[in-house]
Amino acid sequence: MAVVLTAEEALEKAAKLILAGNPVAVPTETVYGLAADATNGEAVARIYDVKGRPRFNPLIVHVSDMEMADAIGEFDPLSRLLAEKFWPGPLTLVLPLKKSAQIHPLVRAGLDTIALRMPTGFISRLIARVGRPLAAPSANSSGRISGTSAAAVNADLGARIALVVDGGPTPVGVESTIVKSEGGRLRLLRPGGLAAEEIEAVAGVKLERGRKAGLEAPGMMTSHYAPGAKVRLNVTEIARGEALMAFGPARAKGAEGAKAVCNLSPKGDPHEAAANLFSMLRELDATGAAVIAVEPIPAEGLGEAINDRLRRAAAPRDIDGISA
Repeated sequence: MAVVLTAEEALEKAAKLILAGNPVAVPTETVYGLAADATNGEAVARIYDVKGRPRFNPLIVHVSDMEMADAIGEFDPLSRLLAEKFWPGPLTLVLPLKKSAQIHPLVRAGLDTIALRMPTGFISRLIARVGRPLAAPSANSSGRISGTSAAAVNADLGARIALVVDGGPTPVGVESTIVKSEGGRLRLLRPGGLAAEEIEAVAGVKLERGRKAGLEAPGMMTSHYAPGAKVRLNVTEIARGEALMAFGPARAKGAEGAKAVCNLSPKGDPHEAAANLFSMLRELDATGAAVIAVEPIPAEGLGEAINDRLRRAAAPRDIDGISA
């Protein structure tokens, strides 16, 4: 298994591994990421190999400041406004790639755009320490449940990497929101840890939904975040022996016969539910139940991101043309 060090003691060891071309599992405010030097093709290839991620699925590049971001992506006024308001934080912007950007082509998976995010916490300090942008998808086997704790990451990837940095449970709990600006219009490519309503309030325009053909950004695979169990959504009645992912104070019919119950938020708070989503999905999967039944969760605010992740967890595992 990997060495696990606290964020307070891991910076120099993590920097040494990154500069040597190795991926490191690190905490972010959203979920744990598998970080490597975005300018080094061998390092980026190791991310794909460790995760078992298909190489047509691009990666988010993380930066420590706007100077680094400006060296990589072309910001239009609307994208810059969002960066100024929400960075550092759980927002990823899809931008045209600057021709002079020193980002390895493997990161982009053939696209002429780049997905950029400025995170908080340990990963930001690590980027500043190595002086290079880091590609960092979620630290989990491709298609499986994202890790929101060092223990979950080590159990999944620990045999394939040298270091897991333990920053405690991630506070947001779901991946970043991905937005693309196109001629004064904004398109939501993936809902996430920043609610669409907050973005719209700053931008002054509505976020458009709907995807084009192919993958435009990381995190757009139809089947993703999947446990071993099947996932059944928006249930109003539980079959005996199913595991129950509950939400709010009222229970679905038959809940007393569930094999196990985890309540994302007894008080119905979407922020609490988002923070608990992946850890509770993992906990219910570990019970050995064949099915995880999920009570309805309102789609407003962070509920949009929660429902997005649950729909992908419930999708057929070969829907994107690969095995999850």
